Order: sequence, then structure tokens, then C-alpha cells
Amino acid sequence: MHDIAETIMTNFSVKLLVDLLKAYPLQLFFTIAVLHLLRNRFLTGLNRIPGPAIAAWSALWRLYDVSKGDAHNTAIALHRKYGPLVRIGPKHVSVGDPAEIQNIYGLKKGFTKTAFYPIQCISWNKTPQMNLFSTRDPQYHRDQKKLVANAYSMSALIEMESAVDDCTKLFMSKMAPYAASGNPVDLGEWLQYYAFDIVGLFSFNKYLGFLDKGGDVDAMMEGIAGILNYAATIGQIPFAHNFLLGNPLNPLFFPNMETWNQVLQFTLKAINQRCSIVVNGELEVRKDQVVGKDMLSKWASAKLGDPLKMGTREVIVHLSTNVFAGSDTTAIALRAIVYMLLKNPEKLEKLLKQLDEADAAGLLSDPVKYKETQSHLPYFTAVMKEAMRVHPSVGLLLERHVPTGGATICGEYIPAGTIVGINAWVLHNDPKVFPNPEKFEPERWLDSPEEKLQEMERSFFAFGAGSRTCIGKNISLMEMSKIIPQLLREYKLTLANPDKSWKTRNMWFVQQSGVDIILERRK
Repeated sequence: MHDIAETIMTNFSVKLLVDLLKAYPLQLFFTIAVLHLLRNRFLTGLNRIPGPAIAAWSALWRLYDVSKGDAHNTAIALHRKYGPLVRIGPKHVSVGDPAEIQNIYGLKKGFTKTAFYPIQCISWNKTPQMNLFSTRDPQYHRDQKKLVANAYSMSALIEMESAVDDCTKLFMSKMAPYAASGNPVDLGEWLQYYAFDIVGLFSFNKYLGFLDKGGDVDAMMEGIAGILNYAATIGQIPFAHNFLLGNPLNPLFFPNMETWNQVLQFTLKAINQRCSIVVNGELEVRKDQVVGKDMLSKWASAKLGDPLKMGTREVIVHLSTNVFAGSDTTAIALRAIVYMLLKNPEKLEKLLKQLDEADAAGLLSDPVKYKETQSHLPYFTAVMKEAMRVHPSVGLLLERHVPTGGATICGEYIPAGTIVGINAWVLHNDPKVFPNPEKFEPERWLDSPEEKLQEMERSFFAFGAGSRTCIGKNISLMEMSKIIPQLLREYKLTLANPDKSWKTRNMWFVQQSGVDIILERRK
């Protein structure tokens, strides 16, 4: 009888809802919308967390803020106004306390990645393919990282340093005509070409052609910019991805959709120049094709040894991740180093003095080696770190879900399921940790007391933290440690428009433009 009564009541409720929808569609829609907004504002357990009043009602505030391209500066201002915790959405909290880094990103803390990340994965074989960055599964991440981490170690990268030196020489030769003519060069663009070609060396043992062309190859830079823009905006309302590029019906209506992804197509093209692979096919490789030190050689060789452990999918996913993420972040850091030095000429002179003294003492090779920079140019190491502090590459939260049971963050209980995260720009502009944070002061990394230095190191977030720290960190550090000292050794750099500031736009990565330089040969 109870089941019969329940069925009658359910049918009655459904019929009533249908009748109401027919009779009062606008009123019902309005009522549902109001109830949804009220739930967002008052029923998420975050009422005591301060923040912009409108942000607590809807994700649209955050979407609008990100779409303006200046969300990193908004975040700094909000934390200075409200403190270490800021509510930036109905279930979003921005955390600005470096003491919480280990709590949120530490190993086995249970904070998992959010729906923001899978948006940035490639689709292959008509299926989204998670990579080390996009996966939300901690076990999958651990398993995949074990397969490939060794290829990103500094010792593995140094095995290919002579090839990097050749790329550096090519870059310098491309600068020579600008120095001879006196015409300004968009050094920011050329540094990105260099970063792309270095990614090609480490990934495929070949340049990708950016320096040779002196421009974008196969519209890769344009394509990646589009992906980043999409990820930054749609990532604020990730459910919308399921109706857009992530729609599971897309393969039915657009069977050739995978050919639209420049990153995937570029990766397949590069692989095919060495081995043999077709879309939806298997990687076919011979032993004589995998004799190099590059990642394709290493991973294809691993596939020969155990195809169940390292398959075609893994090779494509990890190499395409290199292509997608390997140039922009490094190029941003390279631009920051050059720009900060030229805007602070006394720092540049100090670096040049140390560089010239090391050169005169015969301590530097030509081009400069990575280990030589670490051993003989300590001021440059400080310059590099300070530039990444002042202008970190990533400009949005590194989002995580609060695990089951909730968590205490900055002394406040945060319910399970809440999205929390830290923005590097907020940490790096904390005056308690970095006095005068707006100033470019490399000396802080050399002259601070040991206790202060450790505090700054704990707050340095340019590469993330914990088990999900950027796996390509060593590639970036090697590039920066080689190309900038060699550039300053060979050329005198002057801003073409010294009275103008560069322009920045934050669409996940905080890109810069306007790094136009006049070059002049140094003795």
C-alpha cells in the first residue's frame, strides 16, 4: 500500500509541475532562478568568508572578472582588502596564506583537481585523453608520472645541452641583422620562438622551425592562445564545456573535429617525421629510430619494451602536453627577466659586471652552460627568481576540491566540495613575506637572513607546489639560465620605447606584449 501511495503522490507531483509549467512558465522559471541564487548565497557554508557581495550569488562575477584579462590584479586587491580568505564565487574561496600551501597541495592531503582542468586535454580517437596536468585522478597521475618523470630530470636534459647550445647560436644569429640595422626587434616574440624550438629538441630531437621562419609555424601560437582563452573563461563555468567543445555528441556531428586541434596535429606530424603513426592508429617504431636522448626516443623505446605499460596513447598525450605547455610559460618568464632588467638599469649593470668578470676569468663557455650559470652567476639566479616572483606565468587559481569531511583553512572550517586555491600573484605580492613586493629586488634572494630566505622560498609559487608541481620546471630553468646570460654577453639591450610600459593580459597565462628592443653588439 505504501508503494502504491508513493507512486500516486509522485505522479501527482509531476502532473502538478507540468501544469504549473504550462500555465506560468515565466513565473516558474523566475522562482527557480531566485531559489538557486538564494541557495548559492546562504546554503554553501561560506557566509562568514568575506568577498565581493555579488560573487557569493553567482559564478558570473568571476566569469566577468576573468574575461577582462586582469584577474591577477583583482585577486591581489581583494586579498589586501579582505585578508587571507576571499569568497570569489558561491563555492569558490581564494586562499592567500603561504602556510596553507602544504595543506592544500601537499601529498596525500586529499584535495583533488576540479573540472577546470580537463577542459585543456586533447581529444584523440574521439575520446578526451587526460595528461599529467589535466587529470583529476591522483592514482592515474602517480602512475603516469612514474613513466615519464626521469625524462624531465635535469641530468637527462643536460645530456642534450650541446643541441640546446646550437639552438642558442641560431637565436643569436637571428638577432645579428637587427643589431646591424638598428631597427627594433620584438624580443618577446623571438624568445617564444626559441622556447618552442627548445621544446622540439627535448621532445623530438629537432627544431620545430620557429627560429628558422622567424614566425608562427602551422598557426601553433595562435591555436594555443585560443585554447588558453577558452580554458580560462569556460573554466569558470565548466559545466558549459559539456555543451560546447566537450559535448559528447560532437564526434557524431563533427567527425573530423580532432583535425581542428593544432596541438594534436602538430604532435602527430612531428612523430610521423621520425616514426609512423596515423590518427586512430598505432605507433610503429624500429629500434634504429629510437637511439636519441629526446623524449620521443625514450618513450617509443619504452613502448617497444612493454607496449602495455607505455602505449601509443601515452606517447601522444605526453608529447602533445610538451607542445601545448612547454613554450608559453617559459617565454613569459624570459620576457619578464629582460623587461625587469631594462626597467631597472642599476640591476642590469650589476649583472653585467658579474657576467663580464666571470667571462674574463675564463669561467664561461660559449654559449654559456647551465652549470656555469649556477656556479659563477649567482646574481643572475637571483634575477631569474625575482622576475618570476614579480611576474609569475600563471595568473589564476590552482583550484582544488576540499575533501570529504571538510578542512580548516586559515582557521576557518571550509565544507567538503568547496573549491579552494592559491594564486601565485597573491602570494608573491604579500608585503609580510616580500617587503616592497612591487619592487624588483634580486638582492632579497641573496642578502636576506636564512630564516627570511626560507620563508620566501616557502611562498614561491611560480611552478605550483606538491605532487602536481610543474613537471617541465627543469626545462624552463635550463633555458633561462642559458639564453639570457648569452644574450647579455653578446648584445647591449635598450627598450625601444623606454617611457612606455608593456601590456599584459591574463587568460590563464599572463602574457606580455610590447617588449620591443634595440640591440647593439657588445665588445
